[in-house]
Amino acid sequence: MCGRYAASRRPEDLAGIFEIEKWEPEETLEPDYNVAPTKEVYVVLDRPLKDVEDPKPVRQLRKLKWGLVPSWSKTPEGGARMINARAETVHEKPSFRRAFATRRCILPADGYYEWVTGKQERDLEVEGRRKRPRKQPYFVTPADGSVFAMAGLYEFWRDRTLPDDHPRTWWVTCSVITTEAEAAPLADAPADGPHALADIHPRMPLMLTPDRWDHWLDPARTDPDELASLLTPPPTGLMRAFPVSTAVSSVRNNGPELLKELDGPEEGTLF
Repeated sequence: MCGRYAASRRPEDLAGIFEIEKWEPEETLEPDYNVAPTKEVYVVLDRPLKDVEDPKPVRQLRKLKWGLVPSWSKTPEGGARMINARAETVHEKPSFRRAFATRRCILPADGYYEWVTGKQERDLEVEGRRKRPRKQPYFVTPADGSVFAMAGLYEFWRDRTLPDDHPRTWWVTCSVITTEAEAAPLADAPADGPHALADIHPRMPLMLTPDRWDHWLDPARTDPDELASLLTPPPTGLMRAFPVSTAVSSVRNNGPELLKELDGPEEGTLF
């Protein structure tokens, strides 16, 4: 799954990486090292501009809320539960299939966090004596330092209780697509820790390599078979994972220190 990630790149940098044609300075977000569900996040999408006659899609950097609210939903409360969409079923689930057909996006990230239950806690669980679990967070990121381009979907939802000119009438929300975690060895695995992403968690965000960005974002591509081919995982061996401070477990904590690589798991959270 993807329940927390880091996104520190500024819009000027993202504009160059993704060849952004349009972004609004007033939508600038501060670097966020502890992105949690329901926060506003950057997404890259191809869509015609409003109030412009030319229907050609334009590559945009937009600020959306993380947690997809389906267009048919009566209220937006369920968005916090729809932060992820499974690659295996995204084409058929009522909450995601319409967005998958024509409203695909990319969520730029430095990488994502995932928590591993410590060996001591796993042993206690086996013995039936588990108390409060203590988990070690790991940060997963491209080994070459490039952007982690997470495949995503976005959707529009209208609040029928508000007038057309109200600033909260329209909600634009998004979700991250996840896939089965890689079982192949990591590019750089910690000596005392997981050696594959599957050792950390059975799911992971679907990372899109640059050769897939244009096809993924193109709203004109709606053929189910063609879109399904874009959901295949990237080549193995592109990622590294390392332990970070348990401070990231609290959404109140935020800052570059959360990405500091530890020499090993914190005490009491041995892998």
